[in-house]
Amino acid sequence: MTYAPFKAACVQAAPAYFDLDGGVKKTIALINEAADAGAKLIAFPECWIPGYPWWAWLDAPAVGMQYVQRHFANCMTADGNEVQQIAQAAIARGIYTVLGYSERKDGSLFIGQIHIDPWTRTITPRRKLKATHTERTIFGEGDGSDFFVRDTPLGRIGALCCWEHLNPLNKHAMFAQNEQIHIGAWPGFSLYAGKAFALGPELNTAVSQVYAAEGQCFVLAATTLVTQEIQDLICDTGFKQELLPIGGGTARIFGPDGSPLADALAEDAEGLIYADIDLSMISLAKAAADPTGHYSRADVFYLVANRTRRSAMVETQAPSAPRDIAIVDEAERD
Repeated sequence: MTYAPFKAACVQAAPAYFDLDGGVKKTIALINEAADAGAKLIAFPECWIPGYPWWAWLDAPAVGMQYVQRHFANCMTADGNEVQQIAQAAIARGIYTVLGYSERKDGSLFIGQIHIDPWTRTITPRRKLKATHTERTIFGEGDGSDFFVRDTPLGRIGALCCWEHLNPLNKHAMFAQNEQIHIGAWPGFSLYAGKAFALGPELNTAVSQVYAAEGQCFVLAATTLVTQEIQDLICDTGFKQELLPIGGGTARIFGPDGSPLADALAEDAEGLIYADIDLSMISLAKAAADPTGHYSRADVFYLVANRTRRSAMVETQAPSAPRDIAIVDEAERD
């Protein structure tokens, strides 16, 4: 199939922290801004709505409990009204949207991404397979049922969150589905600035760049950033402010050879970066190395994927209504 070149947009912005309604409004505003600039695809950061839970990295879990109710109340459900509002905006503007969010499902939370396809008018959610480090005090785990690459008029689009990119099997599974455009959802990279290299912008930007070169695909790496308002909300000591300084925005777009395709914004600046996506460039990159094609050795190594949807209850027969027993009045029992 031949795909026409198009413009893509990648978000670097601060979320409307602990503010679901504000997050929906800001999301729609960015969708409209990207569409006005001619973009057909927009990528949002990890936990964009209602903001990445930085507090989990700043103190003991018991201290972080002060934020739990407020955070939970402002998380979206995958089928809720807020997602529908965002989807209607994407459909109206004809822009494929991959949205990072904290998904609320009954009493649990999951780090998620939603694909909104304006042409098929569908909403397709996925969950991060494994929350990272202290994220596990807040979020549950996804499963293989939604580990997918979607076929769209723009090309084959896949998405992962943050350190899912550091798991080689995750990457192999995406490459094996002939991923052509990859959305990497990241938080900002100001956390522990100068204190933890593995969490910083240099390494994690390199991860996105290597993903592009390794999979011979376009990569849109979207990030949030920390503002003074966010810092004031969750940093109640000078030490916490030192652990979570302002800034950290590092959005990037890379081509299938790993080359940067967009000028970077300042780390404390909000906005969109843009690049033209021409999928015909992929053939040049894959001529040298295709890790799940001519450059693979499936006779030596191959990956087995479990696509089963995990459930807390498995029924062995068709569900039936509970067996209710009517309560009979005492007078009727005589």
